[in-house]
Amino acid sequence: MTNSPTNEELTDEALAALPLIYRDGLFKDQVVLVSGAGRGLGKAIAFQFARLGAKLAICGRKQEPLEATAAALRKLGAEVLAMPATIRDPAQVAQLFDAAFARFGRLDHLVNNAGGQFPQAAIDFSVKGWNAVIDTNLSGTWYMMQAAARRWRDSGQKGSIVNIVAPFWRGMPGIAHTCAARAGVVYLSKTVAIEWAPLGIRVNCLAPGIIATGGMQVYPEEARRELPRSNLMQRFGSVADVMNAVCYLAGPSGDFITGEVLAVDGGNQIWGDQWTIPRPDWFRQ
Repeated sequence: MTNSPTNEELTDEALAALPLIYRDGLFKDQVVLVSGAGRGLGKAIAFQFARLGAKLAICGRKQEPLEATAAALRKLGAEVLAMPATIRDPAQVAQLFDAAFARFGRLDHLVNNAGGQFPQAAIDFSVKGWNAVIDTNLSGTWYMMQAAARRWRDSGQKGSIVNIVAPFWRGMPGIAHTCAARAGVVYLSKTVAIEWAPLGIRVNCLAPGIIATGGMQVYPEEARRELPRSNLMQRFGSVADVMNAVCYLAGPSGDFITGEVLAVDGGNQIWGDQWTIPRPDWFRQ
């Protein structure tokens, strides 16, 4: 196993103590909107931008963890707008962007981190379960992207979008619904990267592999035990790997990058199978 933080170690203090590999003030006076920022990767990403000088607009479905994140970000000296919102609802998305522009007068970067899935054999998906994952991971991401692009176009501002997806290239048994949704986000992103280039909007995706966060707890114990063997590094990645990669794509280092997918997966895209449900005996022969 790796020394990546476990769920219990992802405290505010632990996140604030992670090493910074970028210069101080890299995102000073810039405004970043991070969805799904109440916990997990979204919270970690928001922390990183705050530590690098950004102003934050954060959203999430549940108010209590979102407010806790906002309070921690303010302790770091960041100006923060925290607004509960469900990205599956275009009206709530519009209200979120209205509030962000009213508060800050601008937006520089959008990080679409919100999403979710549940492990289940695809043959057993219900219509409701399928639609819930597709609506959040694909449609919700699109509503956020379109809302940002329209406001950048109308205000004459440039901007960048980083969509958090998944390493779906080799298939993801147990979460076929999110595999389908995230693949849709990738090719949606590649397409609008072309359409929106004249507007000065960059669109990229980041595909984390197995990262040591509380999100791993939704998977069966057998799957969690085998997941470290699903990549060439034979371990979990850390939230720092994702935080730093997002900042790479959003910052000056990514100025000449658009329409791309950066995999932070320990090599899973070229080797290893990632089962999030118990592996059938057929594959153990």
